[in-house]
Amino acid sequence: MTVLDELRAELRAFAEARDWPMFHDPKNLAMAIASEAGELLAEFRWLSPAEADPAALSQERLAAVRSEMADVLIFLIRMADVLNVDLVEAVRSKSRINEERFPAPS
Repeated sequence: MTVLDELRAELRAFAEARDWPMFHDPKNLAMAIASEAGELLAEFRWLSPAEADPAALSQERLAAVRSEMADVLIFLIRMADVLNVDLVEAVRSKSRINEERFPAPS
């Protein structure tokens, strides 16, 4: 079992223990991903490129960014679980497509 499989099982159990699967349909999960991605984006709103540089981020902002990144991933993993999508294979498949679309310069 991979770490991703373990997270999927943990998140499913967490949702089931709270009777949340009724809310975890693909539409609602997609909306949750989008809203959490917006919260992640908000952490960088109005920062200059220099202020958004990883070395310039305060520990407080970095903690907030980390939390929002986790929220996005949590809902993405839940959506993959509901739709029975293997995220690792999906990424590998998309990477192969991107290799063809965007070949490395020679």
